[in-house]
Amino acid sequence: MFWRGWSIARRLFVANLLVAVLLTAAFATAMVSDAGSRTYEQTRQRMLSVATAMADSPLVVAGTSAAHPPAALQPYAQAVMANAGVDFVTMMDPDGQRWTHPDPAQIGGQYVGSTSEARAGHPHTETTAGTLGPSVRAIVPIEDAAGNVVGMVATGVTVKNVEVLVAAKLPEVLGLAAALMLAGSVASWLVGRYLKRVTLGWGPEELGQLFAYYESVLHSVREGLVLVDTRGSMVLYNDHAALLLGMASRDTASTGTVSLGTASTAVPPRLDDLGLPESLHELLQSGRTATDEVHLAGDRLLVVSQRPALAPGSNIPAGTVATLRDHTELTALAGSLSSTQTLVEALRSQTHEHANRLHAIISLIELDRAREALDFATTDLSANERLGGEFAGTLDEPFLAALLLGKRAQADEHGVALELTASGTLPQGMLDARELVTLLGNLVDNAIDAVAGHGAEPTVWVDLLVDDDALTITVADNGPGLPTTNLDLLGRIGTTDKASVAPGGRGYGIALIRRAAAALGGSVTGENDGGAVMTAVVPLPASGPPRPAGPLRAAGPIPPVGRAQ
Repeated sequence: MFWRGWSIARRLFVANLLVAVLLTAAFATAMVSDAGSRTYEQTRQRMLSVATAMADSPLVVAGTSAAHPPAALQPYAQAVMANAGVDFVTMMDPDGQRWTHPDPAQIGGQYVGSTSEARAGHPHTETTAGTLGPSVRAIVPIEDAAGNVVGMVATGVTVKNVEVLVAAKLPEVLGLAAALMLAGSVASWLVGRYLKRVTLGWGPEELGQLFAYYESVLHSVREGLVLVDTRGSMVLYNDHAALLLGMASRDTASTGTVSLGTASTAVPPRLDDLGLPESLHELLQSGRTATDEVHLAGDRLLVVSQRPALAPGSNIPAGTVATLRDHTELTALAGSLSSTQTLVEALRSQTHEHANRLHAIISLIELDRAREALDFATTDLSANERLGGEFAGTLDEPFLAALLLGKRAQADEHGVALELTASGTLPQGMLDARELVTLLGNLVDNAIDAVAGHGAEPTVWVDLLVDDDALTITVADNGPGLPTTNLDLLGRIGTTDKASVAPGGRGYGIALIRRAAAALGGSVTGENDGGAVMTAVVPLPASGPPRPAGPLRAAGPIPPVGRAQ
């Protein structure tokens, strides 16, 4: 069909225009018919009035009894025709023989038309053909004082003249019809223009195909997709977005999308009612442009990008489109890598430190100063045993103990004093060792990086407190402090001042810390108090291994290994 390539706007315009033309034609026909009917009826009533007035005239009544009625009545009839605007006035006797006529030659002839009603004493109107052609006429009886019919008077207007009256009303009728058609056409054009703008000039077949393609894309995409309008309502999201945000997924037949606010669905949910994490709620609500921002949603680490939804040719956003990528597994792998790198770095630092000490011992022996070499080795062994024993006995978690011992050596390399304290007992296997290493290792790494080269005595304090139901890790430093205590903002990729922001590298630490804390069911807070203070609280599972009885053991500050004793 020729219209298959037409847009919806063009089809609607043509359809509305045709409807307007048909309605206008029907309206005009009805108005012309009504005008003709009304004109004919008005003409009948006027002829009846003229005939009745003449029949009641004393002159006419007297003329009917005159010796020669035509001579008495014809001048009066001609005067009425001239003044009343009628085509003929015919007066006749009760038998229908004419006394008057516009054509004097017809006087004395038989009246052409119905006279039975008038002879019976009743006025009558009709449209019939006479000597002057078809006409609209009225015939009224002429009665004497006793009520006897002594004659009849007929007045009329030819149909040709009536049609002239009808034609005189046509311009008004056609003008009104043209105005209606013009108004309908303008309305159709305005609606068509609006539809062309909102449908981008596409036809229904193209829109149907486009919808099918979009549904397929939304169903197959491995990322979460969220569309938010300017009122803060989530008008569209796919199943993967529902999974990532912890929302209830709704079936939409064969697709994986949820289209809200349509005929059979509920009102689109508002962001305020979804219980989203504060940082993610702020991003979606603000509508600002974002690229690969990291947000924590429960125990998931989401990378979110957001752009305004702009129609072609428009600078006014209709809402925003956000994509959600789950980096939880990737970040977990990065955390594992970070934990491994932390332990490897700690071992490297210890290896380097012990290599220096062994060189010193060997040199003392080569210089035949065995006693000094023995004293040096014994003092070093005693300090390491004391440090390792304190933490191994207090934490009961070999990974943490090894990590902290290695961090001591790593801090020494950077010229940072690392002071460690611990209270309570953390049984082995109570918490996920990998997540604990990621959490504590990144906290300490960030603190060491922050204070290295800052101030005369850069120091990092690490405190581990185990009470009845939680492990509290506090890492403080005397560095420049946090640029902001809003960890949602601090954890976004791009807000760090470190060179690398790749997963597993520096600059990703806050994200790793928060994800590890969330995986352990805990939380992380930050503040500034003479430097940065980061506190992680991890609840201990109630069904964990039995904990030994007895009072909590506390360890005071332990001097750095390798420093003067």
